[in-house]
Amino acid sequence: MRGIRIGSAFGIPIRLDVTFLVVLPLFAWLIGSDVSQLTALVNGVLGASIDASPLATSPMQWVLGAAAALGLFLGVLLHEFGHSLVAMRYGYDIESITLWLFGGVARFTEIPEDWRQELTIAIAGPVVSVLVGVASYAAFVAVPSLPAAQFVLGYLAVTNVALAVFNMLPGFPMDGGRVLRALLARTRPHARATQIAAEVGKVFAFLLGIFGLFTNLFLIALAFFIYMGASSEAQQTVLKAAFQDVTVRDIMTPREDLDWVTEETSIAELMNRMFSERHTGYPVLRGEDLVGMVTLDDARGVREVERDAYRVEDVMSDDLVTVNPDADAIDALTRMQERGVGRLPVVDDEGDLVGLVSRSDLVTAFNIIQSRGSLSPAPSREPSLDV
Repeated sequence: MRGIRIGSAFGIPIRLDVTFLVVLPLFAWLIGSDVSQLTALVNGVLGASIDASPLATSPMQWVLGAAAALGLFLGVLLHEFGHSLVAMRYGYDIESITLWLFGGVARFTEIPEDWRQELTIAIAGPVVSVLVGVASYAAFVAVPSLPAAQFVLGYLAVTNVALAVFNMLPGFPMDGGRVLRALLARTRPHARATQIAAEVGKVFAFLLGIFGLFTNLFLIALAFFIYMGASSEAQQTVLKAAFQDVTVRDIMTPREDLDWVTEETSIAELMNRMFSERHTGYPVLRGEDLVGMVTLDDARGVREVERDAYRVEDVMSDDLVTVNPDADAIDALTRMQERGVGRLPVVDDEGDLVGLVSRSDLVTAFNIIQSRGSLSPAPSREPSLDV
């Protein structure tokens, strides 16, 4: 989730996802078209007596809808800054805060594994939402003679507190789900706590989806997001735990065992080698130097009748994404995912090619670790003599 950068605060880039550009006017329309009922809600919750009749006329209702929608998403942005600023105090880097269809997402470069830190970071967002709600209520009380302003401020007071309460429900990876994981991690490994919190989150998502069938279709979409988010983070955490202390060097194919091609190799020969050697990507060498990578997708772009005439240098990629042999294996996987590639050349500090690591290497290593607990060879059993 990258989005359009619109600025930054506290060194954190602020982005808008394309879905936000759709949902903001939608929210403005929904609020504006329902001003009368929302005014009654604000009056009931806050004990006010705002007259809805002058507010529910065009164009006033649409102005109020736009103001309330913008205020709502400003509250969401402050909520995410609550998480982010506390995380920064613990030394974590924040890549960005993005506003999108379901509110906001603070993108951390690293997920906290200390349960106390995660608990504090998770609670910070809802605390900020409550404070925004309290501040909105204080402003609401301060402007009794301005019904339009009272409506917007009263709406923001109610919705920000409701946002805090909803986020504290145990729908991992929502804030409440992260609080649950933090509490579970007090007595369990982080990976196990994540798995339990994710299962609870999936149950919550299922129930939310059922509830949404009878009330609001938006809740069904939110339930799907929660379910997928819980599954994704659980998988990432299990992978990270499995690859703890495993480096790229441990799982890569070393250079001496590596199949490679030169720039002058024809596409026809490359395709034949791919078929016979069962590889879909090769490093391209010029002498001893790595100059590119060529994949099956690159080769398929050449028509069959022209494959004898075209060379690897005509289709290879020289925009290389590499990894150091001493990097963590999980870092290699993350880099593959971010760049959409299936293999990475492994290059040492001097810039020399020392191997290649692929998704299949990572999958094989993961399966071995899951089966045996580590990549290390099982110790041989010495014969014993019972006396």
